Amino acid sequence: MKRVLNAAVLAGAALAATLAGGPSHAAFPERPLRIVVPVPPGGIIDQVVRIITPPMAEMLKQSIIVENRAGASGNIAASYVARSTPDGYTLLAGYSMFHVGNPVMFHKLDWDPVKDFAPVAMLVSSPHVIAVNPKLPVRTLKELVEYAQAHPGELNYATSGNGSVPHIGMELFKQKTGAQITHVPYKGAGPAVQDVLSGNVQMTVATPPSLAGFVTTGRLRPLAIAAKSRIPMLPDVPTTAEAGFPGFELEAWVALFAPAGTPKDVVAAISEAAQKSLQTDKVKEALAAAGVSAWYLTPAQLDTQVRKDIDYWQPVIRKANITVE
Repeated sequence: MKRVLNAAVLAGAALAATLAGGPSHAAFPERPLRIVVPVPPGGIIDQVVRIITPPMAEMLKQSIIVENRAGASGNIAASYVARSTPDGYTLLAGYSMFHVGNPVMFHKLDWDPVKDFAPVAMLVSSPHVIAVNPKLPVRTLKELVEYAQAHPGELNYATSGNGSVPHIGMELFKQKTGAQITHVPYKGAGPAVQDVLSGNVQMTVATPPSLAGFVTTGRLRPLAIAAKSRIPMLPDVPTTAEAGFPGFELEAWVALFAPAGTPKDVVAAISEAAQKSLQTDKVKEALAAAGVSAWYLTPAQLDTQVRKDIDYWQPVIRKANITVE
């Protein structure tokens, strides 16, 4: 009789789980998690992950291993995670332009940003600053456009590389204004900024930490920050809207993704841990020091954001004929 009752209880639990949308994974996590970072150690994506993971590990009561799998503009890491077991133990730290731009910048890609991933949580956003060498006779964004129109093909802009957020963002800026400015790609923001400082290139687009020190000393002149609002790191720099170009915003993001098919309750558990981590004062301060802002989105909200960005940026990339192969 006891065995019959136990069997009935188990059957009832299984039925309840099925009706609720699948089996419960209340014991998750039972072993360490891995977050795969698509760039080498030290970059902003890597920094963000290493800032948020300690509190996440405490909340999940499991260690979190940060694994750097750099190469092929993020494709190595994305492909690896997309093909990992969908159990929540392997996650991708997705970077906005890798995630939404690579599908059109690469002719052959073995992963899809929507079909192959389950959105987990948006983590941060990072604005970009448009800055020039002080020898260039412009002090505002409007003056830059006027100068470029009066001197077609004479201006160059430096970025951290082909297919980067600054590259694609500036191509959009050119499409909106008709300014003719030539792209000069570098391997990272550091070399790009250095060539602007030396005067070899007249302007750059980069994240605030790459520029702030040179702005303070007067070696670079910031024209605008491509964001909705001003930032504490550069409080005197106007937004693009304030500079006369409303609607032109250039913010990169970092988010967590799991392989498609990862159980929803597992995704929810990781997402909740990420949200709580982002709410801690220590994490907020560390992110601000790195030049980014905490920006939590739920799995559903992140899915909406990804689809929105795909619709917005992919036509820009196609029109500019940007490829990285």
